[in-house]
Amino acid sequence: MQFDIDMKSEHKELFISARKLLIEYYKLKENKKDRITAYSDAKSGICHMRTMRHGIDIGFLKGVSMGDKYGLLTGTGKVMRVLSLNTLDVDCVKYYIDQAIKINAEKP
Repeated sequence: MQFDIDMKSEHKELFISARKLLIEYYKLKENKKDRITAYSDAKSGICHMRTMRHGIDIGFLKGVSMGDKYGLLTGTGKVMRVLSLNTLDVDCVKYYIDQAIKINAEKP
């Protein structure tokens, strides 16, 4: 399971800190899957997260609709965008998560 790999990663402290923000601050539900750990609100999925060689990636499921004032989102797919981090700037991450939750609430 990916969660177990993340918890053994050299970036586990970064993963744990971001996870705490998602679960404790935003009250998102965690779903541990084979290849990813996903986070959702009562409506549907918000993002997923996993450790990478550089740190962690947070993939926003409706990221194409999000603003990017920090210029950190990557991806060329139709819907998803990824935030790659090697440190946790809480204000920056909140900027993106706040948008993802708002977009999710507005989508039918």
